[in-house]
Amino acid sequence: VQLQASGGGLGQAGGSLRLSCAGSGRMLSVFHMDWWRQAPGKEREFVASISGSGAINYGDSVKGRFTISRDNAKNTIYLQMNSLKSEDTAVYYCAAGFVDGEYNYWGQGTLVTVSS
Repeated sequence: VQLQASGGGLGQAGGSLRLSCAGSGRMLSVFHMDWWRQAPGKEREFVASISGSGAINYGDSVKGRFTISRDNAKNTIYLQMNSLKSEDTAVYYCAAGFVDGEYNYWGQGTLVTVSS
């Protein structure tokens, strides 16, 4: 399974960005999918997850602002990021696991920079 994350870039505080995680080699619908992020000098932080059945969880810092979704026809996971804050600046990674909490595959990361 290969995961290709894209959609990062420069965003404005209060603005929006949408990240994509495209899968190849296997249908992502069988996986529990996560978004994680890592800011400079900080530990990796959980952002959001969506199970194969559609159950969704969010990290406390993004609740109410970010939305995770999946398009099985496109074999892609999305992270819609609204009301961006400077503290959202990080490299964002998508990950796929056969079960929740297990990360068998990682994407390469996409950098999000939010200017205030």
